[in-house]
Amino acid sequence: MRSHDKYRTEARTTLGRAVRSLKDPGNPARTYEADDQAKDMTGYVPNGDVHANSGIPNHAFYLAARALGGHSWERAGRIWYEALHNIGARAGFTDAAAATTAAAATLFGDTSAERRAVAAAWRKVKVLT
Repeated sequence: MRSHDKYRTEARTTLGRAVRSLKDPGNPARTYEADDQAKDMTGYVPNGDVHANSGIPNHAFYLAARALGGHSWERAGRIWYEALHNIGARAGFTDAAAATTAAAATLFGDTSAERRAVAAAWRKVKVLT
């Protein structure tokens, strides 16, 4: 991976280390010592705050974007943006998975590589079975 590619998947601090990693949430070697983000539902924190559990959907986005290739904003970004219109304030991860999978089908077709990549990403983070 080229060094500038890391800026696309990790929010950087002024110290040069990531605050969050979409590629590997909760890995303090990539971020900071106290990073305890869950990478998938096996690390889910019941009643956890947005920071503890945000690694799960972040990682799903990363996985979908990597599977689709190209620039993340061209397909995965469009899918997630479109899905925002169908996710309410009290939505859970299964709602987000359903909305992004539906958005992929609407934008690219029900049998498209995009819809399959999104569904596979949510399965990989153990939100969908």
